[in-house]
Amino acid sequence: MPRPKQLAVVLIFLLILAPLSAAQQKSSPAERELFAAVNRERKAQGLPSLKWDDALADAARKHAEAMAQRGTISHQLPGEPNLLSRAKAAGVHFTWLSENVDAGTDAAAIQEGFMKSALHRANILDTDMDSVGISVAARNGQLYVTEDFAKVR
Repeated sequence: MPRPKQLAVVLIFLLILAPLSAAQQKSSPAERELFAAVNRERKAQGLPSLKWDDALADAARKHAEAMAQRGTISHQLPGEPNLLSRAKAAGVHFTWLSENVDAGTDAAAIQEGFMKSALHRANILDTDMDSVGISVAARNGQLYVTEDFAKVR
């Protein structure tokens, strides 16, 4: 029979993971860290939190992996569809869309860089957005990050 302390630990674990989607539970620690950081920044500005969107995360994942494979940062790599096409192909239904991309050695440094950039900061704090999907792909000690934001319909 489980002891009360063991039950408490299990209940706390379930309460923490219960609000996460299945895909978000599979996300990396860096992806979860960036998601939390985006919502902390929004909360600090009195804005509502963004919801995790699995389709946006799929679109972001393909792009982050492509950047990591090529070892470069870009919103559109040669031969790759643009953001609009990537989001539609992933099944995202949106009325507005934006993206942040960067690379660095850790999620905290990448988030700090996003917030120091006027355009990246504007995407994070955009009052029209309600959803986000974030992906991190690693290569040679670098993390390649794609954050896709949307106003979903």
